[in-house]
Amino acid sequence: MKRLIIYVHGKGGNAEEAKHYQPLFAESDVIGFDYKSQNPWDAKSEFSQFFDLHGKGYDSVVLIANSIGAFLSMHALSEKNISQAMFISPIVNMEKLITDMMLWSNVTEDELRSKREITTAFGETLSWDYLCYVRKHPVVWNIPTCILYGATDNLTSIDTITEFKNKIGATLTVIDNGEHWFHTDAQMKVLDNWIVNSIR
Repeated sequence: MKRLIIYVHGKGGNAEEAKHYQPLFAESDVIGFDYKSQNPWDAKSEFSQFFDLHGKGYDSVVLIANSIGAFLSMHALSEKNISQAMFISPIVNMEKLITDMMLWSNVTEDELRSKREITTAFGETLSWDYLCYVRKHPVVWNIPTCILYGATDNLTSIDTITEFKNKIGATLTVIDNGEHWFHTDAQMKVLDNWIVNSIR
C-alpha cells in the first residue's frame, strides 16, 4: 500500500520539521507543507491545492498537524480523502481562544469591532474579521482523528479539548508534563511513541 504522510507545522514552524517523522514511517513518503496562509479563508484554497497536487497516486494519506496548522487544516481539508489525522496540541476552538486573548488584553468586543485590529502586548494581533469568520464557520470534521494534548497547554483548556474530542469522536491522549509546544527530548519521545501506537 502506497501511503503519504503530510506534515503541517504550527506557528513559527516550517516544513523541515517533517524530517523528524520520516524514520517513524520508513515505508511511506513524508512531506512537509510550508504554507503562507494566516487565516482560514486563505487556507481553504492554499491547503486544498497542496493536498490535491501531492496526494495523487496514493492509496492513503495521513495528516499530521500541529497547533494552528491543525485548525487551518480542519477548515480547508474536511472534504478530502484523508485516512487518518493526527493532531498535536491542536487549536480546536478559535472563537474561545480569541475571546480569551481579548480578556487577557482587556479588549472589549465593541473596541475590536470599531478598531478592526488590535495588537496585544504578547505579540498577537486580534482581528474582528477573524472573530466574525470563525463564528460563522464552525469546524466540521469527520475524519478519524487522534489528538496529543499537553496538560499544561496555555492556549487550549482540557475542557475545550475534551468537548471537541467528544464532538468528533476522536481519541485523546493527555500528557501530564506536556506543554502546548512539544520540544524537549522527553516530550518528543512521548510524541514519537504516541504516533507509532496510534497510526493505523
